[in-house]
Order: sequence, then structure tokens, then C-alpha cells
Amino acid sequence: MGTAELKYNRILLKLGGEALAGADSYGIDAQRLREVASVIKKVKDSGVQMAIVIGAGNIWRGQNGIAQGMDRSTADHMGMLATVINALALQDALEGIGVTTRVQTAIEMRAVAEPYIRLRAIRHLEKGRVVIMGAGTGNPYFTTDTAAALRAMEVDAEVLIKATKVDAVYDADPEVETQAQKLERLTYLEALELRVGVMDSTAISLCMDNDMPIIVISLWAPDSLVRVVCGERLGTLVSAG
Repeated sequence: MGTAELKYNRILLKLGGEALAGADSYGIDAQRLREVASVIKKVKDSGVQMAIVIGAGNIWRGQNGIAQGMDRSTADHMGMLATVINALALQDALEGIGVTTRVQTAIEMRAVAEPYIRLRAIRHLEKGRVVIMGAGTGNPYFTTDTAAALRAMEVDAEVLIKATKVDAVYDADPEVETQAQKLERLTYLEALELRVGVMDSTAISLCMDNDMPIIVISLWAPDSLVRVVCGERLGTLVSAG
């Protein structure tokens, strides 16, 4: 598969931390980590330049800390650090199968990763390296969805792909409502009005203001990422219209 067959040449992939968790939905499962790395390698081998923002729901959710009385900034900073743990684990798995990878973090920790620098990240992408971006935006009160939207704009990605365990956006939770309807296309305003749970309103608004399309797909559907970057219509497209 050559780059001439690609619809998108540079993407920002948003992964939830749950993608790395096993059956217990907590921590990092070695087999699941290898599976995620294999999916990413397949896309990388197609010729796509790929940046990744990863969450930390498998380790720590700031909302849980807040619910227990923790200060919001402290809880969010703990979440940011947890994303770096996931980023390093994913880097190790990718390097182990021959994918050259760089981890950049919004909170400086030079002993384990590069600080996030926009032009350096772009240069890594141009050289064919996968760039994993940890620590969110580096600021509390912002989700990793918002970090993904921000980084997608900063590195001039052509699309933000959110890969989840669900194959699209639905008008209700498909795990609860058996009659939930799949929504193949939404405008940004429709996504905001429906308050779809796939991305938060700040992330969607940022994409809307900068005309960044969002595609929501299942990470685990066969070759879903490769098919999307080659232009196949999968999941849900959120765009201007």
C-alpha cells in the first residue's frame, strides 16, 4: 500500500487509556498492549504520518479523585502523569516491533521523554517517526480529548481519529439501549447539541473553530484505521457539514 492510495497523510490518533487495559479494565495488559501496537504499526506501514494522544482511564481518572474530595488541579495533574506511563508503555511495545517512536510530554520530564515542542514533533513526523504525546495539555481542567484536538491543529494533521471500543457515535448508549441508532455523520453543532459522550464539548468546539474533522471508529474492527486513512467511510464523521 503506497501513500498515493491514502486519503489522509498525517493523522492525530486519540486513544483512551482503556485500550491498554485487560479484562479487569485496569492497568496495562501485556497482550492488549501488543495488539494496540500491531494496529498502529499497520497504519504506519501504509505511509501515514501519525501522532498519538493517549488518555489514562486505565490508571487514574481525575473525576474519581474529585468525587473523593481531592483538589481538582491535583487530581488532573495525577491524570496527566498517568498518561505518560501509558505513553512509555506504548512506545516500548512499538519499538519492540520495529516502529521508531518518540514520546513528548507537556510537563517536562527530560529523563524519560522529550518536552513537547511543536516544530520538533512535526519534524519527527516528517522523518517517519510515531510521536506519542503525553501529559495532556499540561494544564488542569482540560481533558485528553481537548489535548488531542489542540495537538491535531498544532501539527497540521488532516483529521482527528478517535478510536474507541464502540464503532461509531449513537443517539443513545448502545450498550444500554438495544434500539440505539448509529449516526454516520454529524455537524459540529449537532454533536454539541446531542452532547455525544465520545468527545467533550471543549474538544468539539476547538475542532469546529478550526475546521478539523473528527472520525469516531472502533479500534478493534478489522483494519479499521487503515481503511479510514484510505478513505473508506467507517464510524461517524463529525465535520462542518
